[in-house]
Amino acid sequence: MGTTAEYGLGEYSFPRSWFMVAEASELDGGPIGVRFFANDFVIYRGESGKIVMLDAYCPHMGTHLCKNTTSYIVRDGTQIHGDSIRCPYHGWSFGDDGKCDDIPYAKRIPEAAKVKSYTAVERAGAIFMWHDPEGLEPDFDLPAFAQWDDPAWVRWRFDHMGELASHPIEILYNLADMAHLGPVHAAPVEYFEDEIRGHVCIQRQGGRSRTLVDANGLLETDSWYLGHGVMQSTMTGLMDSHMIIAHTPVEDGVTKVWHGLMVKAPGATPTEQDIAAGRAYQEASRQAFAQDFEIWTYKKPATAIMRIPEDGPFHKVKLWASQFYNPRSKTAEILKRAEGRYGAGDMPRTRERIGA
Repeated sequence: MGTTAEYGLGEYSFPRSWFMVAEASELDGGPIGVRFFANDFVIYRGESGKIVMLDAYCPHMGTHLCKNTTSYIVRDGTQIHGDSIRCPYHGWSFGDDGKCDDIPYAKRIPEAAKVKSYTAVERAGAIFMWHDPEGLEPDFDLPAFAQWDDPAWVRWRFDHMGELASHPIEILYNLADMAHLGPVHAAPVEYFEDEIRGHVCIQRQGGRSRTLVDANGLLETDSWYLGHGVMQSTMTGLMDSHMIIAHTPVEDGVTKVWHGLMVKAPGATPTEQDIAAGRAYQEASRQAFAQDFEIWTYKKPATAIMRIPEDGPFHKVKLWASQFYNPRSKTAEILKRAEGRYGAGDMPRTRERIGA
């Protein structure tokens, strides 16, 4: 397990970006407690439908706001009222802004009675939060995931890959890692390119694959991070598909990971057969990602890479990622050194360059 400091990424242990923190269906049974960024949170859906995310502990006596099943506040179903949540211990209530809005037995509410609130939204079946060590508002948007709202696509069901005792930079390195695709996935590439611009890092590649295309087909992927924590990938193989890999720091050097895949049906809406085929294709994609996950599980931190010219641009991806671990005031300076289009050694950078 390597820490941010050991990788030399920047001033902050945890990066700023949008991060997945739960599957949306997890909130159907009421508030949930989660731990990310070495901090405990409570997430719930208010009666208005708003997603609320707060620090988990009541300032009164330190009670966890949702780790309770026996308090009558919970048993009676009165813990969530409006967009507020009641502490199961003494009934103090906190609004979606984190401020205490009711103490049932008190004449006044102390000004200090509040918890920190966070920007959180529901999108594409997931709950995402904005995390920023400087406490600033988002400086880029959460991805739209347009396929989720297109009736022709079979929606993903998230694969909970679990926690990985690995720093998220190891996952981000996959954007640069052209050379692992043959040995790990039996999908050696025929063209490869990385492009870095602003908060976006893109990988474009194509090659043969044993699992996701037929014997004569070419698997082509465009994969991109919008910020640090959410990767999307459009894939053209046996089926047109759209993948998500979301990963969020739990502790410095421990990461929670999800995978999902949406598949386009042949017609305007998926049939039962299309849905079954989509689920099977997602499972094939999950198994391919699990090959990476196993590698990360048993490797030691790559705090220094013995990089050769034929490797992908690991150093540029790391430099790009470092913008999220440093004050925003340093972003322009970092991007001057990171932005550009990069191949791997003599590998063609785009399909057009090899006449395909």
